[in-house]
Amino acid sequence: MADNKEKKPNIFKRIAKFWRDYASELKKVVWMSWKDVNKNAILVIVCAVIISAVIGLLDLGLSKAITALGALI
Repeated sequence: MADNKEKKPNIFKRIAKFWRDYASELKKVVWMSWKDVNKNAILVIVCAVIISAVIGLLDLGLSKAITALGALI
């Protein structure tokens, strides 16, 4: 029986190939403009503040409701 396994390249060659492929792929990345990054960051912050306020109000309301129910018992 003959082994048709291909011999793996040297570890240093594999690492060098990885970095060449990495650099090649990085050149294909399309970066957003600074204006778009700022706009999206502000949108995320505003949404986080609104959602946290809603959750805080729900928590406050539900805790008051449970306290009121506990006072009835």
